[in-house]
Amino acid sequence: MPDLPIPQDATETAVFSEGWDAVLSYADLCTSGSLTAHQLATEAFALGMRGIRAAADTHVRGAGRRAARLPTIPALLTAVRDTAAAWEADGQGHRLDPDLRLWLNSGNAARFAGPPLQRPVALRGLRDMQEGDASLLWLAEVEALPLPTVARRLGLDPAGVADELEQVRTVFRDRCHRAHLDSPMDVQCRSYARLLDAVTRSPVADTPDDLSQHLATCVRCAEAAACLRLHGGGLPAALAGGVIGWGGLAYLERRRRAAEVRLGAGRPGAHDAGTGDPEEDSGRGRVLRRGLLAAAVLLSALALGVSLMPFGASGGDAAAQDARRPVADPAVPTAPRTADRPSPAGTPAARPSSTRAEAAPGTGKPDPEPQGTSSATHRPTRHGAPATTPATTAATTCRVTYDLVSQWPDGFQVAVTVTTDDALDGWQVAWRYRDGQRVSQMWDATVRQDGSRVTATAADYNRSVAAHGTLSFGFNGTWRDSNGAPSGFTLNGAPCAAD
Repeated sequence: MPDLPIPQDATETAVFSEGWDAVLSYADLCTSGSLTAHQLATEAFALGMRGIRAAADTHVRGAGRRAARLPTIPALLTAVRDTAAAWEADGQGHRLDPDLRLWLNSGNAARFAGPPLQRPVALRGLRDMQEGDASLLWLAEVEALPLPTVARRLGLDPAGVADELEQVRTVFRDRCHRAHLDSPMDVQCRSYARLLDAVTRSPVADTPDDLSQHLATCVRCAEAAACLRLHGGGLPAALAGGVIGWGGLAYLERRRRAAEVRLGAGRPGAHDAGTGDPEEDSGRGRVLRRGLLAAAVLLSALALGVSLMPFGASGGDAAAQDARRPVADPAVPTAPRTADRPSPAGTPAARPSSTRAEAAPGTGKPDPEPQGTSSATHRPTRHGAPATTPATTAATTCRVTYDLVSQWPDGFQVAVTVTTDDALDGWQVAWRYRDGQRVSQMWDATVRQDGSRVTATAADYNRSVAAHGTLSFGFNGTWRDSNGAPSGFTLNGAPCAAD
């Protein structure tokens, strides 16, 4: 295992303190164990730092406008993906998440390393921005950091950072629009390009039926729509899915939860401009102080475990559910997504209030690319679902929280948390929709939908839940006309109360 590179100056020292936690978090999604995750993160971090140094040298020595490149954290996360691809090519694929291996050997992965005009629109749009603007967008939207924290990191005026972020979002949209028009398109896609631009500019514009049908079948145009629509809370998903690729939605959710837990109650960005972030600083210092080997053993239980904890859950509950990682893959951020995290002014959570009993359905077959293209890592699930109905089928006292995290004109994201009074060794959570909604991508569980009935089945790594513990999973879905809360929640066939 290679040693981590030694920082050469204060700038690189800052990269270590700010980037290592992000790299390890994504590496944990890509691998099958904590030690392997640490090995992948270490190798990828060294690769990413070499790339950052080379880009900086080129910029200093060259003349004119710098070559297009990603900001620091996305560049490091890309190095994780590239290192995983190298492991697969070198016969070390058994160390990676099985669903990631499927993605690496698919056409979805080839897009990220193929001809520039074939790459995802979000990736091209972010690379084409000034580095400071791109960093501001990524830290605020994907890393979920409060704007005062982002301002301090980038040396911006805290009083004006919100306005600057709005301007940067608009710049990103313009870059993505240009990238979409530059992409090779067939006649049908080209005919919708101008209409897509017009519809996504307005938060109140209705999407024509023919355009909606086209977006449902054309991955490239759907990706562009997610980047062009700045309202509705889907931008973080479009960024993470389009830049990282596999696991982007899962990474997004993990960073959002980690920020909310470490920085206090409420959504990221809700802090006053004068509020400090001592929790974040101490969390980062904690990772550095524990040392590399200790981090391999403890991070999944501490920093990574906390990031997967359902909102409002206690540390004991999180440990009980053994939610070490979600597994998802956003190669197709069509219903971002994943992912997705609401922007600082996200849509308020909506909770269902009705319940009724239902019988437990059969288990579903895992989708190798549940998250847009895989996700499980919110993604597709890391392993297959149980072949039979879970053993714990007796009546169970349980409570369900259905949290509408984000909603946009034709999609939405939900986080589901279930508290059970009984210990479980395998679980299925089911409910019914009333308004024709469809689940498109799910993480931390596998999904099966029969008409209005949806069934979420535990993944191998989170099937065990302690008595009085919690289980959680999330998903993206699509809706038309209405997006009412579901009813008839059950856990292993027994009715659950809805909070």
